[in-house]
Amino acid sequence: MVFGFGGKKPSPVKAAPPVGAGTSSGTQAPLYGLMQDFPLTVDKILEHARVNHGFREIVTRTVEGPIIRQTYAEIYDRAKQCSSALLEDGMKMGDRIATLAWNTGRHMETWYGAMCIGGVLHTVNPRLFPEQIAWIINHAEDTHLFFDTTFLPIVEAIHSKCPTVRRYVLLTDEAHMPKETSIPNLVAYETYIAGKSRDVVWGDFDERTACGLCYTSGTTGDPKGVLYSHRSNVLHALMALQKDGLALGAGDVVLPVVPMFHANAWGITFCGPLTGASIIMPGAKMDGASIFELLDTEKVTFSAAVPTVWLMLLQHLEANSLSLPHLGRVVIGGSAVPERILRAFEENYQVEVVHAWGMTEMSPMGSLGSMTPEIVAKGRDEVVRYKLKQGRPPFGVQMKIVDDNGADVARDGKTSGHLVVRGWAVANGYFKGVGGNILDKDGFFDTGDVANICPLGFMQITDRAKDVIKSGGEWISSIDIENIAVGHPAVANAAAIGLAHPKWDERPLLIIELKPGENASREEILTFLDGKIAKWWMPDDVAFVEKIPLGATGKINKLQLRDTFKGYILPTIQAAG
Repeated sequence: MVFGFGGKKPSPVKAAPPVGAGTSSGTQAPLYGLMQDFPLTVDKILEHARVNHGFREIVTRTVEGPIIRQTYAEIYDRAKQCSSALLEDGMKMGDRIATLAWNTGRHMETWYGAMCIGGVLHTVNPRLFPEQIAWIINHAEDTHLFFDTTFLPIVEAIHSKCPTVRRYVLLTDEAHMPKETSIPNLVAYETYIAGKSRDVVWGDFDERTACGLCYTSGTTGDPKGVLYSHRSNVLHALMALQKDGLALGAGDVVLPVVPMFHANAWGITFCGPLTGASIIMPGAKMDGASIFELLDTEKVTFSAAVPTVWLMLLQHLEANSLSLPHLGRVVIGGSAVPERILRAFEENYQVEVVHAWGMTEMSPMGSLGSMTPEIVAKGRDEVVRYKLKQGRPPFGVQMKIVDDNGADVARDGKTSGHLVVRGWAVANGYFKGVGGNILDKDGFFDTGDVANICPLGFMQITDRAKDVIKSGGEWISSIDIENIAVGHPAVANAAAIGLAHPKWDERPLLIIELKPGENASREEILTFLDGKIAKWWMPDDVAFVEKIPLGATGKINKLQLRDTFKGYILPTIQAAG
């Protein structure tokens, strides 16, 4: 039996439009090329891997513990079985299929199993607070939730608040299923796909069909959904694979430490099979020792992660006098790469570091810091100076700096303004119309960052327009912390700002203005926040001031607060991210 929406065979190649017909205005119609209409849908990526690289491996450190090995051919077959299971389970075109999962082979099978039959794969960030996770699932109206055993407590806590989810799939086998649980309609993934048909139609729909959904972190108001299309995902993968981008090939062994729930793992889950590169999935273990073990034993040639991961790896390398003989290139993004990390990997371990920048709204790649001959010729110190910038946009991203009136500013490396972007993998709106029109008259999206661009095309972010704290590559909402803190009976006003941190890039400092005649301690404020926000959002310290400064419009003057607390030393280190 053939499963699919309508069970149709792929549409035949469309004929080119008539050539040479005049228009009512008397102008000549365009001459169309005589090339095949080949829809850019992600099923073609995994199909290409099966046919041309079917023997290459996907290696997973499973959540249960053992390392398992699969090939692209096996991933393809099991993803087909996942598709059949979803269709038998009543999935319809456009249904949102959520995942709460680490980087594993099963997660990858779920991606392609849902996407390739017209489902929208919705990756949910498990690092969010449970109430936020429930809000996002409800806003997306997810019909299925696939999740790892790590997140069983979260799902047990929120399932009663998620009425649209009719099926829960635990990404494990029967041997690791919980003996007792309150989660309804729960099934083990291996049982869910067992015996299902592989004869299911993939693709056969418009390339503009929705493919993936990823929510922003809600740093200003509620989270907003970014809805990727098949076309945008395929083009983003091709863009990412440029020589000055990820530059992957069939001879590479790739370790995506960046999670698949973090802006599509920066596109690596598409780039790997597109090129035939082997993929090493790290599962839940992200500590320095575990990452080194995979880098070493699997002879990884390329990896990508946020700076905090590389700092943990660097500390492990230095403490144990280890080397990285196989690793050739790493991409570091999510937050600014510290110079110490950059120099250590390049100068002590001979690993090329590429600094990258992007956003969920950009799929996410926006710029990469690959060097040009002009910069290399100026010497090592100049190379490092440019590598610490956010880099140049690849073909497929148009980027410029504008002033408050929307006028272009000089590309002189000095004049800062609003960073705006457009391209074939940049959002033109948010899911369900949240936020209204987000583009300017020329179709550019305002990133919310303040930056400059130099004559060589390198962009450098100089400030953030939004008062968001970035810790370990993840966003922390200052507004959420403040809104909860002012709920304390002794608090008149509260402000959260990010202070520089040697490990996490930034950590929160909570500044409290007490009500007249009231008293509260640091411990009392932190206890009040406990359980109301994610643990890694917890401020590292609480400072008390007589009056929190306000701006002309009554908003908290965070610029003044940052200046006041510029030399403040945070007393604790939180396990962020």
